[in-house]
Amino acid sequence: MEIFKEFTFDSAHYLPHVPEGHKCRRMHGHTYRLRLYVKGELDPHLGWVMDFADLKAAWKTIEARLDHHCLNEIEGLENPTAEHIAAWIWDRLKPQLPLLHKIELWESPTAGVVYSPPS
Repeated sequence: MEIFKEFTFDSAHYLPHVPEGHKCRRMHGHTYRLRLYVKGELDPHLGWVMDFADLKAAWKTIEARLDHHCLNEIEGLENPTAEHIAAWIWDRLKPQLPLLHKIELWESPTAGVVYSPPS
């Protein structure tokens, strides 16, 4: 069974490797929307795959590093594309959430990335 929990965070960034004149080369911000998917067996006694509170607690440790920060100043996010941000989040959450299955990260209501590395 697969469950998910959704979060938002606000960050500024710029993309240093896009061509001169590209709008994303300038500093700008996003309200990112993040959905974390966890996949596992349903506990027959508890009736859930995982406590949503545990999922939230794991995210809070990462959120504090991203929310209201300039992403370019964070080690590993010097080129903070949505793709790099999703992989960065995955690398930090997966050790805390072994059942983490995939991440969806939107940088706008109409654009984002789905990250699910091969097992």
